[in-house]
Amino acid sequence: MAEVERVWPDPLDGDEMTVQTRFLDFLRATALQKITGLTREQAAAAPLPSSPRTSALGVLKHLTAVERWWLVIEAGGSDEPSLWPGSPDPSWELTPEDDVAPVVAAYRAEWERAAAALAGLAPDDRTRRSGEFTVRWVLAHVVQETARHVGHLDALRELADGSVGE
Repeated sequence: MAEVERVWPDPLDGDEMTVQTRFLDFLRATALQKITGLTREQAAAAPLPSSPRTSALGVLKHLTAVERWWLVIEAGGSDEPSLWPGSPDPSWELTPEDDVAPVVAAYRAEWERAAAALAGLAPDDRTRRSGEFTVRWVLAHVVQETARHVGHLDALRELADGSVGE
């Protein structure tokens, strides 16, 4: 798995969309850093008694679904299928095929779809699917959702092998 460089956004460089997407890129890279080096068993473990579906692989699958829905479908107006059809949210569920490399590859592929979906959009634009949100709101929502789940990955990684870090 190729390493993704974590770059802290420059506080004096970029417009609103640039700053938000750079923070999202930083969080994405952090998420991958938290799972890199874990075995399938470690990455699939759900050690939190109050959250029995929460595993590192499940977090990445969920973040992939978040990006698909909010950035690709809602903001960009794509007709690609949602990755969480139904309730409760199935994006957390693991299949036997869910191993670190393919889950990471799917997450990274979604970044490219998201970038294409956001191309040409401005913060004040309405989303292309429903028009119920601004692009600003959707991007801020995805940043906060990713940040929250990177926190989960921090705890899951520490429980998996004792690793701590940024």
